[in-house]
Amino acid sequence: MNLDLFDFTAASSAVEPIGRRSVILRGLALPDAPQLMQALAMLESEAPFRHMATPGGRTMSVALTNCGEWGWVSDSRGYRYTRLDPMTDRPWPAMPAIFASLAERAAQAAGFPGFRPDACLVNRYLPGSRMALHQDRNERDFSAPIVSVSLGIPAVFLFGGHSRTDRPGRHPLFHGDVVVWGGEDRLRYHGILPLREAHHPALGAKRINFTLRKAS
Repeated sequence: MNLDLFDFTAASSAVEPIGRRSVILRGLALPDAPQLMQALAMLESEAPFRHMATPGGRTMSVALTNCGEWGWVSDSRGYRYTRLDPMTDRPWPAMPAIFASLAERAAQAAGFPGFRPDACLVNRYLPGSRMALHQDRNERDFSAPIVSVSLGIPAVFLFGGHSRTDRPGRHPLFHGDVVVWGGEDRLRYHGILPLREAHHPALGAKRINFTLRKAS
């Protein structure tokens, strides 16, 4: 797939199914992007991005932080949600209202009304960063969907099946796109291919991804 053929933003707002209960909402977050980035700057001042270690001892290539009642963390003890930021021993910053409202609108548009996220994992990708195929299964209730917001340089989203060996589809994501998956698709494997060198007019050479969940 040649991302040079695409602009950094979706051409128009559209609903693109990628599974039975999974869609890409092209450009949905574009009107909110300036507010999202302002909120992120405040969040980052309280809970800076950091590279966490996997249970196997490897350092993740993606830097992350969290907001909301719960934050996702990884270390030698495993993957889990915590109420306190292990870096500061303080509660994670409150989830900005713009994050929650966008997630609720996206979930509604994807056929999941009443979504109320209590956790938001924020990932920062630089060129070369990637996310291996994985399931989001540290949450207690799988009935709520996952809402994933992309800002910045393009990425290729891998969306597989319920087995790690299932061949994943490849879907380009651009600034302002939102992916929602839930229901029978909730535990499908997904990931991000290594990012290519690129530069976004507003964010520079990086991609920001907000992943909103119902953790409790």
